[in-house]
Amino acid sequence: MSIGNSPEDERPFADERVEEDREEARPSIGRALQQARIAAGLTVDDISSATRVRMNIVHAIEADDFTACGGDVYARGHIRTLAKAVHLDPAPLLARYGDEHGGRPAPTPAAPLFEAERIRPERRGPNWTAAMVAAIVAVVGFVGFTMFQGGDDSANEANVTEGSTPGESASPTTKTKKPADPKPEASDSAIAAAPQDKVTVQVAAVDGRSWIAAKDHNGRMIFDGVLKQGDTKTFQDSSKVHLVLGDAGAIDLFVNGKKIKDDFQPGAVERLTYTKGDPEAG
Repeated sequence: MSIGNSPEDERPFADERVEEDREEARPSIGRALQQARIAAGLTVDDISSATRVRMNIVHAIEADDFTACGGDVYARGHIRTLAKAVHLDPAPLLARYGDEHGGRPAPTPAAPLFEAERIRPERRGPNWTAAMVAAIVAVVGFVGFTMFQGGDDSANEANVTEGSTPGESASPTTKTKKPADPKPEASDSAIAAAPQDKVTVQVAAVDGRSWIAAKDHNGRMIFDGVLKQGDTKTFQDSSKVHLVLGDAGAIDLFVNGKKIKDDFQPGAVERLTYTKGDPEAG
């Protein structure tokens, strides 16, 4: 009869110690990003300039402090952006973030997230639809008038030739045609094409990457992801579209066919709500 634990009894404890040692040996998310940045010969300023993530957020993430990100959605977006900038696969880091922070967050109700922080929703502008219709009518009228005048000029020239005597010659007439009005820009065409009974929002990443989240009027998620530079997304709803722009300075925004000229700053997070009446006529 033996006294003490058998080797089989001690094996689970040994396995647990090995697993704990492996866990301690694996660097944290922030430490892994910092090591990869240093190995690539990059400074925090270099990373901030390349990714448009503010330097204080880069420092905080490398210290495993994600509170400065403003929430799990933005933390995941920053981790993905920083990992790609230092040539790391973001998938393991995002999986570890999910394990350590309770997985992917549930969608936040629309009212507290968007309605309370709506950015200048009541600002009104000119009635571009009416202006566009008037411009089209003017162009069509000018083209018809030009064609009618062209026919009259040809008839007049023929009459002068027929009425001239053998010793007379018709004096040359210099005819100057007025150039046609310039064609409307693409954004103006979009104004005319935008449905009047819906709200249409187009987001274009023109100056870099940006994390975008969009919800419909019921708070259901329409899109949640990163737009690369040059990418464009269009969202449409019967009454309301809610947006979160992770890097608003990189975005051009069109609402119901009209470009929104807000002074968005690089790296700024903007929460916006638009309806089918925006931008409204003053």
